[in-house]
Amino acid sequence: QPLVSSSKWLRLHGLKSSDLSLSQILSQVGFQHKKDYVTTLGKSVASRYADGLFPQYKSAQDGSVYNLTAKKELILHFVDCLMRAIELYKQRMEWLTSGSRQIFGVIQERCIVIVLDCGTAAPSEFDLCRDALAMVLVEQVIQIAKFNLIWAAQDLMKWQQKSTPVSEHTVKSAVTWLWKLDHMTAASHTKSVEALLEAMSDEAVSS
Repeated sequence: QPLVSSSKWLRLHGLKSSDLSLSQILSQVGFQHKKDYVTTLGKSVASRYADGLFPQYKSAQDGSVYNLTAKKELILHFVDCLMRAIELYKQRMEWLTSGSRQIFGVIQERCIVIVLDCGTAAPSEFDLCRDALAMVLVEQVIQIAKFNLIWAAQDLMKWQQKSTPVSEHTVKSAVTWLWKLDHMTAASHTKSVEALLEAMSDEAVSS
């Protein structure tokens, strides 16, 4: 799936964009039961000709009442559409809560620099961090334009001098570099700040 935010995904695939919001469906399966102001009478008059003639639905959102006139076939059509929408939402949620997205969210920037600061993590913890970073490189970074890695160690280390165009080759190279790092090298708070400043100094990085 493309790396898009949930707000953008909803604009593309949400109920409203598919004409499946409650108000949109109600307008297609019935008509609103209204009270109108009649000038000649000088008061509001409710249309009562539909009372008892159609099933009615009262919206909890604004309290408006709809007379339902649709045939069973149209209702079943909307049921099918809503079931497909539910399945699409489930797929989106499963995607958002799996793989690297579960840890890093969805990367939306076109150019990023990842700063690695694992402090004095134990070797097993450090390996878990590298597993997670390798996952985000393979799953998400592969879809953007440029990237770089900076290791906030005692001696600052950069995978490349500046952000590099993404390709299968550069991603594999970055993963290899990641697994060659020395887990015993601990970073100080000063080095963490230096690494962040170094990342921000890359002109291609917007944030």
